[in-house]
Amino acid sequence: MENASTYNILITGGAGFIGSNLCEYFINKGHHVVCLDNFATGHRHNIEVLLSHPNFTLIEADIRNLEDCERAVQGCDFVLHQAALGSVPRSIHDPITTNEVNISGFLNMLQASRDAKVKRFIYAASSSTYGDSVAIPKEEDKIGKPLSPYAITKYVNELYADIFSKTYGMETIGLRYFNVFGRKQDPNGAYAAVIPKFVMQLISHESPIINGDGNYSRDFTYIDNIIQINELAMSTQNKDAVNTVYNAAFGDRTTLNDLVRYLKQSLSNFDSKIADVPIIYGPNRAGDIPHSLASISKAKDLLGYNPKFSMQEGLNEAVKWYWDNLK
Repeated sequence: MENASTYNILITGGAGFIGSNLCEYFINKGHHVVCLDNFATGHRHNIEVLLSHPNFTLIEADIRNLEDCERAVQGCDFVLHQAALGSVPRSIHDPITTNEVNISGFLNMLQASRDAKVKRFIYAASSSTYGDSVAIPKEEDKIGKPLSPYAITKYVNELYADIFSKTYGMETIGLRYFNVFGRKQDPNGAYAAVIPKFVMQLISHESPIINGDGNYSRDFTYIDNIIQINELAMSTQNKDAVNTVYNAAFGDRTTLNDLVRYLKQSLSNFDSKIADVPIIYGPNRAGDIPHSLASISKAKDLLGYNPKFSMQEGLNEAVKWYWDNLK
């Protein structure tokens, strides 16, 4: 948004990895940002620098409570809904809580946003929605059956958003995130994402464990590309671009073996011993799809999306941040 307008933006899950990066970006662009987070998976340190900013408001609350959602969305022009319980393994371990947060919480936010007459509701969808589809690359209108409770919840989000746009005239846009990584991503905990987890292990000279033979591939997507597509989804005036879903990715794939090789190369610039850390291979993980690669043609055509960071470019940026902040 290059115009002079300033908006009131609610970012749910705003203390999480993606949410906190969005909060920081839009504050720096001069907008007013409300962050809603219950700190179940988000961290106060992710938004510490924003807490004293006059245009930033933190509401510590839970999207599973409709009244909390209604309070947070008052006076907001846009909602960027990032709050969710991520992780396929977590959803397999605890499908009920995943459902409560990702479906009931999502529905609460949709209804609160509808009643508050927000201009547009943009939400984090997921590449897990492609499920058992073997088609490569992944195109938005061709999905398979979900392979995990998490994937079910994210698909249901898309169904609810579609119904709310058709039934109540809401403007919604879903962004199917593909393996997002970058600064502020939490390396700790049982369900940590693979890149910060591997970085932490390599920095400590511990062997990363790859699930399977390492030939599974992913469309790893740097955080700044995700910020870009969220801003485009918020600002687009193209009526053909709303009430639909987009792949939010770079449009290239990297095997886990190549990922570890890139990480070791990049981190070896800081500590040469990392190059010699061995890799351990374990069993495949339940619910994992073998390969994931996004077609980003739809986002390019309708939103003008043009991701600036390839996986390796983003990884070099991220590794610098990890080295300074995660040691």
